[in-house]
This record gives sequence, structure tokens and C-alpha cells, in this order.
Amino acid sequence: MSPGAPSADETAAPSLRSDAERNRARIIAAARTVFGRGGLNASMASVAREAGVGIATLFRRFPTKEDLVAAVFADRMDAYADVVTEALDDPDPWRGLVGIIESVCAMQAADYGFADVLTMTFPTAKTLEQRRIEVYHSVVQLIDRAKAAGRLREDFTPEDLVLIYMANAGVVNATGHDVPDAWRRVVALMIQSYQAPARGPLPDSPEPDALYRAMLRASQASFASPGPPERHGGT
Repeated sequence: MSPGAPSADETAAPSLRSDAERNRARIIAAARTVFGRGGLNASMASVAREAGVGIATLFRRFPTKEDLVAAVFADRMDAYADVVTEALDDPDPWRGLVGIIESVCAMQAADYGFADVLTMTFPTAKTLEQRRIEVYHSVVQLIDRAKAAGRLREDFTPEDLVLIYMANAGVVNATGHDVPDAWRRVVALMIQSYQAPARGPLPDSPEPDALYRAMLRASQASFASPGPPERHGGT
């Protein structure tokens, strides 16, 4: 071997790293497809099949399903944050809030996986959860502004926004194949019901801690389940 020429080990290492990175990208792309059409109940085995890798390779790259979810939906959470930032810049806070609801519900309708992400919580996915918290505080600001402007009913709470996403996810999952735009009517009805002046009192809002437990239970149930047959026909 000539002086200065790389050894076999040195040339092999970059190749191994390159293969690992290709596998990681392939797995993320596959998971985006599988979760997008089947929601988070889809199994890790189905992701491995879609990616064309062994299940052991998948778990080397992503030791837990939460790790994979965090990687797959990081860009979706960024897009959600961008929607909220744009809404905060709107001089009409009610229009901004409506824009958030409509845009995010449309994102749910287009991606079953993201529909699930917004109705669950993932304590070990620190970056994803931190992003969610940042967005939450921005939305609270907008809710307060819309109330101050007299456009949003006073008894609306941030937890109601979570309930909207939960309700929309249910409608999308139930009707996505046969009536793909049904969610639009349901969301419009909910938006109109929250507009001021209120047309009547509402039952008490869920306690934040109780709603968090419900979201956590949903994520635990989803990750524990082997997954139902995959749904098809999302918009």
C-alpha cells in the first residue's frame, strides 16, 4: 500500500455510515407512507416491509416507536408552528384562529398519522413535545386576543382546540374513504359554535391534566396495538 493511501478499514467506515444514513432515510420515508395511510396504529413490522429492511435494522435506527414518530413528524410539527406564527401576525385574531383550525384540520385529513399525533402525547420524544408546547403557548395568546376582540366566546378554552382535533381525527378516520370532505362541514359547524356572541352555556371544559392523561392513554394504546388493517383512501 502506498504511503498516505487509506486503509481498507478507513474506506469501509464512510461506506457503512452512508449505508446507515440511507437506511434511516428509507425508513422515515416508509413510515411517513405507512402512518399517513394507516395512522399510528400501523405496526413497526409494516414500516420495515415498506422500507425493504429487516425489523432488526429498523430498531437499530429507531429503538422505540416514539423515536420513529418524532423523526417522521418533525416537519409536520414545524408546519403546524408556521401556521400558528402566521395566524399571530394577522391583525384580526378571530380570522387567525379560524385559519389555524381550518389549516390544521386539513393537515389531519391529508395524513392519518398526523391526525393521530395531534391527539396524543409522547413524553419520551422530547423535541416533538417541546415543539408542541411552544405552539400551545402561541395559540393561547391568540385565543386571548380573539376574546378581547369580542369575536370568540369567553368560555372557550385551549382544551377545546384539542377536542376539535380529536373530533376531526375521528371524522377523518371514519369517512376518509367514502366521504373525504365530510370533515369540512363538521369543522365549520364547530367554528360557528365558538363564535361570539355565545348562543348558550357550554358544559365544563376538561381539566388540562385529565385531557393530557387521555392523550397519553391514546398513544400508549396505539403503540401497544399490533395495528388494524391499514386504511386507504385518505385525501
